[in-house]
Amino acid sequence: MAPAVTTTARARRQRPPRGSAGYLRTHRRLLWRSTRNQIRVRYAGSILGVSWVVLAPALLLTVYGVVYLEVYKVRAPGLGATAFVLYIFAGLVPFLMTAQALTEGAGSLVDDPSLLTNTVFPIDLAPVRAVLSTLPVLLIGTSAVVIGSAASGRADWPLVLLPAVILLQVMALVGVAWFLSLATVVARDIQYVITIVILVLLVASPIAYTTRALHGPVRALIFVNPLAWFVIAYQKILVLGESPSPGHWAALVVAGCGLFLGGSRFFVWAKGVAMDYV
Repeated sequence: MAPAVTTTARARRQRPPRGSAGYLRTHRRLLWRSTRNQIRVRYAGSILGVSWVVLAPALLLTVYGVVYLEVYKVRAPGLGATAFVLYIFAGLVPFLMTAQALTEGAGSLVDDPSLLTNTVFPIDLAPVRAVLSTLPVLLIGTSAVVIGSAASGRADWPLVLLPAVILLQVMALVGVAWFLSLATVVARDIQYVITIVILVLLVASPIAYTTRALHGPVRALIFVNPLAWFVIAYQKILVLGESPSPGHWAALVVAGCGLFLGGSRFFVWAKGVAMDYV
């Protein structure tokens, strides 16, 4: 009888030549089918089904709008009530996807141990699938903002830049998910830490305020947060009708490509060791 192959040895033998990102090309059809099935399973059994993809952001937007417009009387300079609501929603939608992607990505391996013995679906794709399954929230939400901006006369040519921002955000989240998924295998506490991190990101991202309202060290801290760069890009393109500056684009590319490539290399290097903790 042939000796059993350890998880570490199997992971090393299946190591793609260009990191975990190599599987996105060789297994793209399998990834697409698996992602589609995961979205269906997530809402299976609920009365409203996939309608929650629309209802959840809409309800949260309503709460935000009431709190900031009616309770705190917050207004952004140069924006009326309708435009400010769109401004909030333009920043809230990428945050919602980020929060869900971080949570799902971190637990993508520990929540599905069957992946360890699956010889068809590489474990490298599990964090990717988790991130891609959150895309409907972003796509539906941004579509709603585009419609609102067009109806209010705020839509302009920078909308053609939106796919590039979405792609870079997805790349950044996939890279982070590769890191977090393995870290969670080793230390399950990561899932609890992520909950706190999401709350910090909510406050530290300029969703319901502009960076012009910040001064000194607080303003500098906002720009250390990669999510803030994406939030501001969405708000500029969707509501303000502006294109991000060249420096802003450089930050988005560095965040998206840097996290993606770093996560890809890290996962393929460390997965064999991390899987021995399962």
